[in-house]
Amino acid sequence: MHDKTLTELAAGLQAGEFSSRELCQAALERIEHLDGELNSFITVTAEQALANADAADRAREAGDAGPLAGLPLALKDIFCTQGVRTSCGSKMLDDFVSPYDATVVEKLRQAGAVNLGKTNMDEFAMGSSNENSFYGPVKNPWDLSAVPGGSSGGSAAAVAAGLVPAALGTDTGGSIRQPAAFCGITGLKPTYGRVSRYGMVAYASSLDQGGPLARNAADCALLLETIAGQDVRDSTSVARVVPDYTADLDTSLSGLKIGLPKEYFGDGLDPEVETAVREAIKVYESLGAKVCEVSLPHTHLAIPAYYVIAPAEASSNLSRYDGVRFGHRCDDPTDLEDLYKRTRAEGFGEEVKRRILIGTHTLSEGFFDAYYLKAQQVRRLIRQDFLDAFDEVDVLMGPTAPTPAFDLGAQKDPVSMYLQDIYTIAVNLAGIPGISVPAGFAGNRPVGLQVLAPHFAEAQLLGVAHQFQQATDWHLKRPAFGKETA
Repeated sequence: MHDKTLTELAAGLQAGEFSSRELCQAALERIEHLDGELNSFITVTAEQALANADAADRAREAGDAGPLAGLPLALKDIFCTQGVRTSCGSKMLDDFVSPYDATVVEKLRQAGAVNLGKTNMDEFAMGSSNENSFYGPVKNPWDLSAVPGGSSGGSAAAVAAGLVPAALGTDTGGSIRQPAAFCGITGLKPTYGRVSRYGMVAYASSLDQGGPLARNAADCALLLETIAGQDVRDSTSVARVVPDYTADLDTSLSGLKIGLPKEYFGDGLDPEVETAVREAIKVYESLGAKVCEVSLPHTHLAIPAYYVIAPAEASSNLSRYDGVRFGHRCDDPTDLEDLYKRTRAEGFGEEVKRRILIGTHTLSEGFFDAYYLKAQQVRRLIRQDFLDAFDEVDVLMGPTAPTPAFDLGAQKDPVSMYLQDIYTIAVNLAGIPGISVPAGFAGNRPVGLQVLAPHFAEAQLLGVAHQFQQATDWHLKRPAFGKETA
């Protein structure tokens, strides 16, 4: 059962081929047998999951099953989950048990989904490799010496290894799409405001967005349909009708206009990655799409703008972790200043401290106008680049990441790590949706094709991805890891 998609599992449950308890029990056993080596989970909620699976089976028998009834999922450990530890991959929140559900968790529960646990992540979602977790790095199931990408690396690795059919992640600068590419699965970042951020622990509030990671675009469509929508508890969520994302997946691509940003095919792009991406684009041409070159002239400014804006927002958001109300607290503080200093020094990892320091500096008197305000002006230019491009074409395509998954410990300095997000960061600055789909291999490591669309055009984006997956089998490839337990 571990090789089946969400859609296939839903059909099996409906046909009575297996029960939700049997399905979830099989997944939990697979997690127990394999995750010790992979380290994709921080917390496994086996007892709660089986109780919810039994409830889903009863609901199905009564004819009252929700659209995701009995389907097992996992949640990145950044989503508050009532009665379950929500750590954000940090020592600071190692003992924090959430008293409430995030909106997306609430919606999944109402739809009948069964949460098997919380997945590992870069601390407070700060990282591109999942090496910054307090609980240790996650390994890539395609090659255990490689990173799975970050910060949603635990969710991506768990799906790729067949521990769960799908999982939720978050994307602030590429943290769904890049690990999806590295792990050979499909990952969707919705338009900013499409999915509620309530109960999703904040890193950079104007950039964060939750979304699904799954085996294919059809499963992502099914999940997005459940978690999308306005939420009065999140003032940045948008009041727009949620379409039926699964309805138009089979729409013809004849006449689709695809733009290839010339800035995405220059220096720094691995030749094997470029070859795989260009071969994928040829598939689209064979399906009737038209391809042309476009320009996003401010692309080179995306990383510097992001690494001013995101740390600035992080320094503000993370100021709440002070040892007073919840989370880690240092032992025997001598006074309030000592409490703050030692709690934060002990509770935060090196990358989080680095970004807090950068953010605090850029927001300080004398530097706000020079750095933060200027970065916001650049952000507007980047957004306009995308709007201008979408006046000419329907979607944009290019590589998700400049290289395949790199080795654990290979990126020795922060700047080299930051450059791994060069093709994804601008998407968050502009607030548009993007998806990464498997498109080949560089050596034995997967390559992702990134597809971008205008604001709130997720239905089109999912259809474009789905049609590619109907014509290719890259999304059907599975790593050797875990096959012996099949």
